[in-house]
Amino acid sequence: MTSEEEQLRVRVAWLYFMEGLTQSDIADRLGITRLRANRLLGEARADGLVSIQVNSRLADCVTLERQLVAETALRDAVVVPTPAEADQVPVVLGRATAEYLSRHLDEHRVRGLGIGWGTTLRETIRHMRAGSFPDMHVNSMMGGLTHGLELNTFEIASELARRVGAQCNYFAAPIYAGSARSRDTILAQDVFRDSLKRLATNDVALLSVGDLSRRSLLIRYGLPRDVTVESLRGAGAVGDIMGTFLDPRGQPVRHALNQRVIAPPVAMLRDIGTVIVASGGLNKAAIIAAILRAKLCHVLVCDEATVRAAMGLLRGAG
Repeated sequence: MTSEEEQLRVRVAWLYFMEGLTQSDIADRLGITRLRANRLLGEARADGLVSIQVNSRLADCVTLERQLVAETALRDAVVVPTPAEADQVPVVLGRATAEYLSRHLDEHRVRGLGIGWGTTLRETIRHMRAGSFPDMHVNSMMGGLTHGLELNTFEIASELARRVGAQCNYFAAPIYAGSARSRDTILAQDVFRDSLKRLATNDVALLSVGDLSRRSLLIRYGLPRDVTVESLRGAGAVGDIMGTFLDPRGQPVRHALNQRVIAPPVAMLRDIGTVIVASGGLNKAAIIAAILRAKLCHVLVCDEATVRAAMGLLRGAG
């Protein structure tokens, strides 16, 4: 079998087993006959390419991972094919992130694991392998949403801890205080001072990033009523990490909201041994490029199209 045929077989298997497309949909997407799609799936099963998961990687994605590591300060990267439907991006990224994190926990001693929140991280936790790490603490890295039906932000840490058999510590506060003074008062309390000290000792942090579109949970549910997206854009923001809005260089913008965020300062990420950012979708290309410029993570889990767009932004700025 030629390498081109092998890669086509892997892509067919990915679309069928990971994205749930029908054979007819796959044939239309890849420009092949349904009969050929059926044959390639049969070969994938017979040859062991597919068991519970796809046991191979697309060459294009592997090449992109290597380029990304070579051109940035990343230590590692995981790139997956971009689904046709935007709402499937968190699903495929969640699976890939769960596999990476599960393997990392097996191979390294992790005492503190910081966790953010978001749709991709929710999907990650759903696919984490069961484990037993009774000496590890899963620590919330930021305040949460006070309303919103799509996920309970405070359950992210507890569910991850349950799945991997670890202890759990919450950062039980809203993501934003009413004012900068209120934020300072909250973080001055003993419980939050202790939380921030604990977060600084994390061995691993698993985070996502948000953009300024309505796809962002933070934009839909988390912004205070006196803050608009337009004001954030006007300050130069392209998105956020841990609720702090950044400019294209990955620096916090000069906006009052950044003085109200109840989370560690972004600079703390540089003191954590392994920071994993799992996020994707073309709407996030600018914020992903920003965190890469600022060297705020060591590992990126992202989809193919978004990585190419982010790398284009990085190269264009060079």
